[in-house]
Amino acid sequence: MPIARLLVRLADASRRHAALTVLGGVVLAVLAVFYAAGHLGVSTDTDQLFSARLPWRQSEIALDRAFPQFNNLLVFVIDARAPEAADATAHALALRLRADPARFRDVTEPDRSAYLEREGLLFLSVPKLRALMDRTIDAQPFIGQLVADPSARGLFSALALIGLGVQREHVDLAPYAPALGAFHQALAGVLAGHPTPLSWQSLLGGEAAKLAGRYRFVLVHPRLDYGALEPGGTATRAARAIAADLPFVRDGTARVRITGQIALSDEEFASVAQGMEVGLIGSVALITLWLLLAVRSWRLIVPILMTLLLGLSLTLFFAAVAVGTLNLVSVGFGVLFVGIAVDFSIQFCVRYRERRFEFADPAEAMRRTAARAGVQILIAAVATSAGFLAFVPTEFVGVAELGLIAGVGMLIAFACTLGFLPAAIALFRPAGERGMVGFGWAVALDPLVRRWRRPILAGFAALALAGAIAAPFLQFDANPLHTKNPHTEAMETLRDLMGSPVTNPFTIDILAPNIPAAEALAGKLDGLSTVAAVRTIGSFIPRDQAAKLAIVADAAGILGPTLTPLAPVVPATAGQIRLAARTALAQITPALANPAALAALGPVAGDLRRLAVAPDAVLMAANAALTRFLPGEIAQLRAALDARPAGLADIPPALRRDWVLADGRARVQVVPKAALSGTSAGLYAFVAQVRAVAPAAGGPAVTVVATSRTIVDSFRSAALYALAAIAAILALALRRPRDVALVLAPLVLSALTTLLVAVVVPLPLNYANIIALPLLLGVGVAFNIYFVMNWRDGRYALLGSATARAIVFSALTTGTAFGSLALSHHPGTASMGVLLLVSLGATLLATLVFVPALLATLRQPNGG
Repeated sequence: MPIARLLVRLADASRRHAALTVLGGVVLAVLAVFYAAGHLGVSTDTDQLFSARLPWRQSEIALDRAFPQFNNLLVFVIDARAPEAADATAHALALRLRADPARFRDVTEPDRSAYLEREGLLFLSVPKLRALMDRTIDAQPFIGQLVADPSARGLFSALALIGLGVQREHVDLAPYAPALGAFHQALAGVLAGHPTPLSWQSLLGGEAAKLAGRYRFVLVHPRLDYGALEPGGTATRAARAIAADLPFVRDGTARVRITGQIALSDEEFASVAQGMEVGLIGSVALITLWLLLAVRSWRLIVPILMTLLLGLSLTLFFAAVAVGTLNLVSVGFGVLFVGIAVDFSIQFCVRYRERRFEFADPAEAMRRTAARAGVQILIAAVATSAGFLAFVPTEFVGVAELGLIAGVGMLIAFACTLGFLPAAIALFRPAGERGMVGFGWAVALDPLVRRWRRPILAGFAALALAGAIAAPFLQFDANPLHTKNPHTEAMETLRDLMGSPVTNPFTIDILAPNIPAAEALAGKLDGLSTVAAVRTIGSFIPRDQAAKLAIVADAAGILGPTLTPLAPVVPATAGQIRLAARTALAQITPALANPAALAALGPVAGDLRRLAVAPDAVLMAANAALTRFLPGEIAQLRAALDARPAGLADIPPALRRDWVLADGRARVQVVPKAALSGTSAGLYAFVAQVRAVAPAAGGPAVTVVATSRTIVDSFRSAALYALAAIAAILALALRRPRDVALVLAPLVLSALTTLLVAVVVPLPLNYANIIALPLLLGVGVAFNIYFVMNWRDGRYALLGSATARAIVFSALTTGTAFGSLALSHHPGTASMGVLLLVSLGATLLATLVFVPALLATLRQPNGG
C-alpha cells in the first residue's frame, strides 16, 4: 500500500534523525506558543457565539441598539429592614459610583423619580386610595403633633394624647395598632442595644408603600475588559468595596447584592475555575498512572507527553492564525485535542511494544509499527477530523470555530504521532519486551464472546431499540441559568427576583410602530394564559385620574395645614425626651384598665417605663431610631398630596427613553407567569403564545428559546454531515461497504446508548454538555477503526490484543480528564463531564463487547 510505505518512510526518517527531529520539534513548539501568546485572545462576549445572520440575532441586535441602557449591566439590588434605609443606601451607592467614571460609565437609579413620588397615590385603585386617605385623616391629630415636633419628644407627646383619648373614650385604637406595634419593636431594639430605624414609609404609606416592592435598584454600566476571564471583575470589586463602606450596610440595616448579565458571567468563570487546580493535579497524576500501566516505562511516557505538547502548541498556533480569538465554546478545544490525540500516541506506543516483543531490532519494530498502526491512526485521524469539520458550516459560531480548530488539530496530532513520536522514542531508547503486550487474562474472553455472540448481539439490538424509542424524549434544557452555580450571589439574587412580575428576567420585548399601536398590542397580550403582566409607556400614566384626584384633593384640603410646620423645631435633648416619656406613661397608665387598651398600649407603656430611667445615650439612640426617617416621609406625604393630572407629556425624559424611541416607536414588555419562567417547557409556551400575536417579538425569553433551537439544529445538521463525511472517508480507505458499516454500527449504537442513559437518569442536554456529542464521534470512530482493521488483517483475537490494551488505557486516560470536569463546582461543566463519561462508557462497551461479537458472526476475511 503506497500510503503505508510513505508512513514507514516518515517514521523511519524521524527515528534516524532523532536528535534533530526532537530539537526541531521543541523549537517549533516554543515558537508556536510564543506566537499564540501574542496573537490568540479569549473573548467572553457571549453575543459572539451565534451568527449575526440569524433572524433572532438580528432582532436582538436591533433591540440592543435601540435600548443600549439595558445591555451589559451590573445590577445592584438593595434591600433593608426599612424601605427608607434601602432608598438611602441606593442613593448613596449611586453617588459614590458616579464619582468613579474610570470604572463606571454611567449609573442609573430607576426607583428615584420625582414624577413617581408626586403621582404615586394615583397608581392605587380607587377603593385602596380612599381607605388610605381615610386612615390618614383619622390620624390627623397624631400626624400634626409629629409635624410640629418630629422627634421622640413629639412622638411621646402624641402617645400621651392617645392615652388621654382612651381615658375619655374618644379614641379607637384599632387604626393605631400597627403603628403602636412598630413603636414597641423599635423601642425594644434600642433598649436591647440593637437600635433599628423605624419605617415611617410603611406606617404612613400603606398600600402605596408596597407599590415599590421590597428591593431598590442601581443600574451600572461598568468599564469592561473582554480580554480578561472576568470582564467586569475590576469594576465589581471596586463596587463591592464602596457598598461595604456605606453606613446602613456597615451596621447591618441594609444589604447590597450584585447580579445582572456581567455579574452572572463573571461568577460563572469563577465557578469553573474553583477547584480547577486540585482537579488538574489529580487528573495529571491519574493520567500518568494510566500511561505507566499502558506502556510500562517512563521512556515511553515522556515521548507521549512531548508529542501531546507539540501537537497542542501547533494547534494553538493554528487557532491564533485561523481564528485569532477563542470564544467560550472554542476555548474547550484543548480538552478535545488531548482526549483524542493521546489515543493516537498510546496506540502507537503499545503497538511498538508489541513489535519489540516480535523484533529485537528497534528500527524494524518501528517500521512494522508505522506500517500497520500508522495507517489505522491515519484513517482514524482523517475520519475524526472530518467529524469535527462538519460543524464549521453551522450557525452556532462557537461550535463552528471549535470544529475548525479541533478538526485541523486531529491532523496535526497525526503528523506529530508519525513525524515526532518515533524520534522521541528513539532518543529515549525504551527497553525491549519480554512477553506479550496485550491483556493475557482477556485472551479467554474471545472464545467466550464467539460462543455467546447471538445473545450478546440480541441484547445490543434491544439496547439500540430502547435508545431509538427514548431519543424523542431527550430533553434540551433551554434555561441558561440552570448551567450556572446556583449558590453564587448573582444567581441567588436573581432567583429572589424571579418571583415578581416587576423583576422577572425572562421577559419579551416588542417594538410597536407608535404609542397607540403599543397600547393596542398590550391589550391583546394581556389576556394570554401565560402572561402575568404587560407594560408600556402607558403603564406610567394612572387610570381613573378624575376620581382619584378628587379623593386626594379632599384629603389635601384637610391635611394640608397639618402637614405645614408653623415654626422651626428645636432639637430635642435627652432630658426633654425623658420628661416626654414620663408624661406619656402617666397618660397611658390609667388607660390600661381597658382590656383593649392594655393589649395595644401595654408593650409601649413597658418601654416608656424603662426609658424614663435609661441613660442619656439610650434616650438619644431611641430618638434616632424612632424619627430618623420621619421628616422625609412627612415631606413625601406632602408631595403625594400635591398629585396632578398626568399624561404622556408629563413623563420625565429619563423614564420615557426606556419605552419610546426618538422615531416614535414604542416598546412593549411582556412578563411571564412566575411558574413558567423556571422551566424550558414554560418558556417555550410563553414565547409561542406571544409570538402568535406579535411575530417580531424579541427580548430575553425569545433569545433563550431561539438559542436552544439554533444549538439543537446546528448539532443535528452537523451530526448528519459528520456521519456522511466519516462514511465517505471510510469508504475510500476501507473500500468495502461491509467494513464501513462495521465501523459505523458501533458508533450509532454508542450514540443510542448515550441517549438512553440521558433520558433514563435523566441527564438533559444543555448549552454546556452538548459539546460531548462531537467528542463521542471522534473517540468512537478511532476505537472502532482499530478493531475492524485488525480483523481485516487476520488478527481475530481482539480482546487480548495490544490494540485492546491501548484502547482501554486510552479510554481511562480520556475518562480521567472528563472525570475532573464531572467534579466541577460549575453545574454546566459538571454535566458536561458526566455526559462525556457516559458517552465514553457507551463507546467502550460497544467497542469491546459489541464489535467482537459482531465480527465473530462474519466470515473471516483472507487478510489485507
